[in-house]
Amino acid sequence: MKIHEYQAKNILRRVGVAVPRGQVAETPEEAAAAFDELGQKLAVVKAQIHAGGRGKGTIREIPAQHGVQLVRGRDEAARAAANILQNTLVTIQTGPRGQTVRRVLVEEGCEIARELYLGIVVDRGRASPVLMASSRGGMDIERVAAETPELIFRESFGPDTGLQGYQVRKLARKLGLGGSSVRAADEFMRALCRAFVQYDCSLMEINPLVVTKAGRSAALDAKMTFDENALFRHPELSKLRDPSEEQPVEMRVAEAGLSYVKLDGNIGCLVNGAGLAMSTMDLIKLHGGEPANFLDVGGGADTEQVSEGFRALLSDKNVRAVLVNIFGGIMRCSTIAEAILTAYQSVGFRIPLVVRLEGTEVEKGREILATSGVDIIPANDLTDAAKKVVAAAG
Repeated sequence: MKIHEYQAKNILRRVGVAVPRGQVAETPEEAAAAFDELGQKLAVVKAQIHAGGRGKGTIREIPAQHGVQLVRGRDEAARAAANILQNTLVTIQTGPRGQTVRRVLVEEGCEIARELYLGIVVDRGRASPVLMASSRGGMDIERVAAETPELIFRESFGPDTGLQGYQVRKLARKLGLGGSSVRAADEFMRALCRAFVQYDCSLMEINPLVVTKAGRSAALDAKMTFDENALFRHPELSKLRDPSEEQPVEMRVAEAGLSYVKLDGNIGCLVNGAGLAMSTMDLIKLHGGEPANFLDVGGGADTEQVSEGFRALLSDKNVRAVLVNIFGGIMRCSTIAEAILTAYQSVGFRIPLVVRLEGTEVEKGREILATSGVDIIPANDLTDAAKKVVAAAG
């Protein structure tokens, strides 16, 4: 689950990570009042959406305006907010469709001496979180990784022990920090790593981490993504979800207990089991097709869940054929077949449907589909299914 920058900074502030002062505004008048409250000559008005690249992104309705703007007075703050709010911000991460901005963060300016990058992810190879740091803060980290990977430094740390002092000193030396900046970095990095573990994050990114002329560190931007499987431990975090930033179809599918990720292809996939779903997508691509989604209905899907899965697939106008690939382990294939037929009739299919069943009572399940009178293309195995759905799609 993603949250906004201002929400991430509120969390970081509570755990001792230095962040600039700021207030959220939903109207130009609120932005002007927020500037007054900061009591400084310089502030920044920042669009709040779940996407990066806002500083370089442009407002579709006013192409000369960007998603992050420096202001030097309350009137400028109000104008900047008016240009951003309720308009569409297009960034490298939103794609050409863009995202409507519903709130801005009005934040104090600071005297920047250096811009660095910090990020934390889970390194599955090391089975531990890893802190990444780079002297190229403020840039697209993907570009830095591709062009100058030697400028990205890594330190793994244990969830129980956290980042150690010697690791901070190693990173500080590589980043060219010295004196009071090292002490500020120690406090900042270790607090950041504690927050990552405490809140069950899957991603935490500070870009840029700024070092001020006074040697202090502060998170000028903040991105946090949480592991949704761990949200039951943090009911307060669920309240931070912003439905306006998420696809309605993804929210409906999640409420039905399914895992769905939209992709750019034209072949819809409904599969039980994440591993089988990935294999299905691989086979579709191997035989010349493009999957339109990842959809895992789990091992005990019922008729309503299958129906909701079909609705999600058919809501995508790019989908030209659907592949159902089910292995009946806990659930019998006969039950799955009946659920497919009921869902097919309730949703109303107008595109080809390929079904591959395997597992418990598979012969009975295939017979139910074959004698149903419904226009379903049967497949004997996964390769056969992939070939048939690619052909059916075009």
